[in-house]
Formats: sequence, C-alpha cells, structure tokens
Amino acid sequence: MRQPAQRRAAEVALSIDVEDWFHSENVKRGVSRDSWDRCEPRVERNTMRMLEILDATNTRATFFVLGWVAERNVKLVREIAAAGHEVASHGFAHQLVYSLSPEAFRQDVGRAKALLEDIAGQEVRGYRAPCFSITPWAIPILQETGHAYDSSMVPTAAHDRYGSLGTIDDGSDIAELGEGFHEVCVSCLRFSRRGIPWGGGGYFRFVPYAAWMRGIDVILAGGHPYVFYIHPWEIDPGQPRVDGMSVFNTYRQRVNLHRCEERFEALCARFHWMTIGEMIERRRGGAVAIDPAILPHAEAGASLS
Repeated sequence: MRQPAQRRAAEVALSIDVEDWFHSENVKRGVSRDSWDRCEPRVERNTMRMLEILDATNTRATFFVLGWVAERNVKLVREIAAAGHEVASHGFAHQLVYSLSPEAFRQDVGRAKALLEDIAGQEVRGYRAPCFSITPWAIPILQETGHAYDSSMVPTAAHDRYGSLGTIDDGSDIAELGEGFHEVCVSCLRFSRRGIPWGGGGYFRFVPYAAWMRGIDVILAGGHPYVFYIHPWEIDPGQPRVDGMSVFNTYRQRVNLHRCEERFEALCARFHWMTIGEMIERRRGGAVAIDPAILPHAEAGASLS
C-alpha cells in the first residue's frame, strides 16, 4: 500500500496493549492460565518490531504493558521507556475487571503500577482494562492507587466482553470523572451517543484499509479526537494455532494477521501521533466534567463480582 506523501497534523493518539498471544481472551478455551509459562513467548520480538516501526515513522505512543509481561521482560519495558514512549498499565494478570472483587482489582492494579514504575523509572499515570472490561466501581480504586486516567471505555452499542461506564453517555470522548482523573474513550464511528468500534483490534484487521482511513476522517471532521489501539500479537501471523477455540474466536484472533504489520506501518506514517497523556493535557481545558458523586463507591462492586 502506498504511503501518504505528507503526515497530517491532527488530534490523534496511538496506543499499544503489550500482551502475548496466549493472553488473548480468544484463546482462553484452549490455553489455561496455569500453562502461560509453558507457552512460546513472542511478545518481545513483536513489540521490538513495533518499536522499529515507531522509530522509523517518528511516532510516539502509549504502551499499556501487562504486569505479567513486564516481570518477565524487564529489558523490553526499559527499551519502551528509553525510546521516549509513555509507559502505562494493562493491569497485572489480564483478568476481566468485572470478574474480580474490588479488593482483588486493587491488588492487581497496585502491583502492576509499582512494578512498571520500578522498571521504567517513570510515573505510570494511565490504565487500560483487559478486553476493555471497565466498570464504574473500578474508577475510585484507580484514583486511590495513583492513576490519573483510564482508557478502557468503548462507547459502542453492544459487545460480549466490553465493560461500560454509564456516566459517559453524552458523546464525550475525554471526560473528567473526578478532580485530575480522566476517561479517554477508544474511538467509535458515532451514531448519536454510541457507535461502531473504530479504534483498532480485529476491526482494524477486518475493515479494508482505505475504508478505515475514511472512518478516521469522519471522526476527526466531527471535531472528535482519535484514539487507536493494537496488540503486538496482531502483527504476528506465525503465532501458534490453538486447539479447542470456537470458529468465531479463531476468526477474531487470526483474521488478516498477515496484513496487519503493513497496515500499522502505513497508519503510523499517516499522522503526527501523540501519547494519550499528551492528548489529555492538550484537551484539559475542554474536558467534560462529571460529578464524581454519581460514580458508585468501590465497595458497590462487591455485589457485581
């Protein structure tokens, strides 16, 4: 695919969720959690390739690093930080937030934050939930554990894994959920308050690249920022095939893996990207304020876990 002649200046943030192929919820039926240490690790080589692409296109990104990965790939996390990217948290054990108790969630995000800060030598301000499984009671816990923003909300009509923050239902893209704490939504093609996920993942691999770019143009033309995400395993068509997966989840995991690296490189070259932290700072004055009193307290999640 032909690279654009010029890079566009726009309000766009690029993010990478650093997890390995066997952490994907798609392979859960075929790869048990206690077998992770016996699986072939591929996250380092894939993330290093992404770092090469970012360097070649002069692109900065936010890396939401899984604590499990960081503990086993210390050098990789330091490479990310040394390259000038923002290191943020993907939690530690890649468990869906709404499957945890509030106390288990607090321990998971606290452990990941402390580990990443120790390795990267920089403050970890951001968090993204595995599979975007955010829930309202998690927000106060993220604030208590020293995070400054979450980027887990995908304002779409329905998804079998995504969580939701019911307070963000007014078309906001960056919302202030409490003093100094923001929610940065992953982009959708909006129809009224909700829309079609247009931020990355399997959608990016499935939709033709030209159509994807037109969708981004529609989002930006509407005055909205654009937030993109991708996983390192999505540029790796050589990842192991897993027995026991449903046809649907196999498709989710493997659709167009062979094309994704080229698409990712073209997308990086298309815009002047910023980190999510930088996007918040630039939008800070215009962020939509939401009364924190309407958010449930953390303890309310006990009945939901």
